Amino acid sequence: MRSGNAVANPSPGPSQDSSETELRRQALVETAVVLAKALDTTVKIPGTSLYLGLDPLIGLIPGIGDVLANLMGTVILGMAVRLEVPRIVLTRMSLNLLINGVVGAIPILGDLFSVWFRSNSRNADLLRLAATQATRRTRYDWAYVVGIVGGTVCLLLGLVALVLWMAISLWSRFAGIQ
Repeated sequence: MRSGNAVANPSPGPSQDSSETELRRQALVETAVVLAKALDTTVKIPGTSLYLGLDPLIGLIPGIGDVLANLMGTVILGMAVRLEVPRIVLTRMSLNLLINGVVGAIPILGDLFSVWFRSNSRNADLLRLAATQATRRTRYDWAYVVGIVGGTVCLLLGLVALVLWMAISLWSRFAGIQ
C-alpha cells in the first residue's frame, strides 16, 4: 500500500534551468548550421572545389525561385532573433540576405553569385559566433555595416550616373539627327 505522504517532484534548480536553456540555444544554432548547409553546400560540383545547395537551384525557377530561397534563408534570421543576438548582428545577417536577394534576381548570374556568396552559411556563422560569445564585440560589425551601406550607396550613385550619361548621350544623338 502507498502512504499518503507522496513526495512531489522537486522543482528544477537554477542550474538545471540554465543547462536546459543552453541546450536549446545549441540546438537552434545546430539547426541553423544544418539549414545553411542544405541551402548553400549540399553537393560538391565534380571537378571543382565549389559546392551547390538548394538556394541557387531554387533560384533557377523564374520569378518566384529567388523569393522562395530568401524566405528559407530568413528562418536562420528568425533563429537569431529568438536567441536574442545583438541587433548589429541581425543587421549584418539582413544585409547578407538582401545582397543575395538583389543580385540573385539577375538571371543565371545571380545564381552563380549565390554559389559563391553563400549568404546562409555566412549567417549561420554569424549566429554561431554571436550566440556563443559571452562578451559581444560590435566594433567590427559596425565597420562592416557602414562599409556595406557606403558601398551600396556608391554603387547606386554610380548606376544613376551611368543611366543619366546614357540618356544624355542617346538624346544628343537623336536630337542631332534632325
